[in-house]
Amino acid sequence: MFQRLYKCLLLLLFALPVFSQQSPAFIRDSLESYIKRGMEQWHIPGLAIAIVKDDQVIWMKGYGERNIETHEPVDENTLFMIASNSKLFTGTSLAQLEYDGLLNLNNRIIQYFPWFRLYDSMSTRQVTIRDMLSHRLGTKTFQGDFTFWNGKSSRRSIMERMRLLQPTGVFRQDYGYCNSCFLTAGEVIPRVTGKPWEVYVHDSLLIPIGMRNTHTLVTGMDQRPNAATPYTNAFTGTLKALPHDQVDNLGPAGSMISNVKDLARWLRLQLDSGRIDGKRILPWDVLRKTRDMNTIVNSRASAVYPSHYTGYGLGLFMNDYNGKQVYWHTGGAFGFVSNTCFVPEAKLGIVILTNNDNQSFFEALRYQILDAYLGVPYTNRSANALRNAQAAQEKSLQQIHAWQQRLQQQQPALPLTAFTGTYKHPLYGSIRIEANKDKLLIRFNGHQQLSATLQYLDNGEWLMTYNNIAYGIFATRFTEEAGKISGITIRANDFVEYDSYYFTKE
Repeated sequence: MFQRLYKCLLLLLFALPVFSQQSPAFIRDSLESYIKRGMEQWHIPGLAIAIVKDDQVIWMKGYGERNIETHEPVDENTLFMIASNSKLFTGTSLAQLEYDGLLNLNNRIIQYFPWFRLYDSMSTRQVTIRDMLSHRLGTKTFQGDFTFWNGKSSRRSIMERMRLLQPTGVFRQDYGYCNSCFLTAGEVIPRVTGKPWEVYVHDSLLIPIGMRNTHTLVTGMDQRPNAATPYTNAFTGTLKALPHDQVDNLGPAGSMISNVKDLARWLRLQLDSGRIDGKRILPWDVLRKTRDMNTIVNSRASAVYPSHYTGYGLGLFMNDYNGKQVYWHTGGAFGFVSNTCFVPEAKLGIVILTNNDNQSFFEALRYQILDAYLGVPYTNRSANALRNAQAAQEKSLQQIHAWQQRLQQQQPALPLTAFTGTYKHPLYGSIRIEANKDKLLIRFNGHQQLSATLQYLDNGEWLMTYNNIAYGIFATRFTEEAGKISGITIRANDFVEYDSYYFTKE
């Protein structure tokens, strides 16, 4: 009887967070309630978190539900898409290959892909692996991603289409977050190792580190045990389940799925200069290479945080925070947002995974933990961010409601058949618009199963609603020349790309 009781007490002890008297008061006394309150206020179904301090996992726990219909709980093994948190694995792999003498990060891309082209010939001749990993081509942030994200294009096709991305900034000077660039860099890996990116990362990083429940490709995620369902409450105000993104064609930029238990090991390795459990997995020179700043993102002091600069290395952002150097990255896929963060000087690491994409609590929580450990006076980061988010959400919902109030009040001047046909965009390719009773239906030929309905409003405006609500609800217009329809403007959620696309009618 006593032995069984002793075992139960041991199990309970290991299930609780591991604190010391040196742990900040917020972590000891308030973190649990802060998370639960934030999840409720931000409408987050599920969240998982791990905190590493002094090579110990002092907090690792899941909260809420991975599926709000089945009520299956989140735990430390629950799988989430980590999206762009994949990028550091790609950057680390290429830094390791340079260390091994198989490549140089300053090698030009055309050395590996003689057919590769960017928008201008000078950049084509000069662009290197390092440039691709550093978001410094001069293109806009997310440029081209509506075409590539969830698209049918192969990895080679995406690389070929990069010649159509017209820069608005200066090559090697201006920062613009670029997923197709990371894909291109990652595709160098099979050229020098004979292994696809997904196999190399699995064999060379995940297995040696002990990340045995982390997967390099997202395909089949919905069939894996303990996988979180993605949700959004953007555009509707209520949580809607989403299909899992299919982005293996962008693999090196963001196709990995993982859990906080595995990512805590990744953080421990980062904080112990490439070692874990006393065993060296990566040379320190490799990790240090990923942390060297290649691109200035911002060099001005923040009005909100104790930070004065932000830079980018090889799959890693970096900034100062109250006198300490912080390395971090976020990840966003439809239905999932996440972050990883580590502060070597404080021997501190944080990973937060969530399954609602329409919230910034995942970042507020990270900053709240940084504040606690790095001596920043307390301010409720979540409450401050929530006010702005609620105002923006209310404005968006009011706009959508106003559009919906205008439905069915008028008919377009031209018959629906005047709008049907094939429309083309130089980067995206073609869409097909068909009549569907009193509506129009857009079929996006470059995507797997993406469509949108067009309902007439008035004054030449149409309400466009995507079948995957994460892409959004927007008002749009056709253009007309000499009494004939000549084109249509298409946009999607800023989450995927900021710019709209103009499709010309054939």
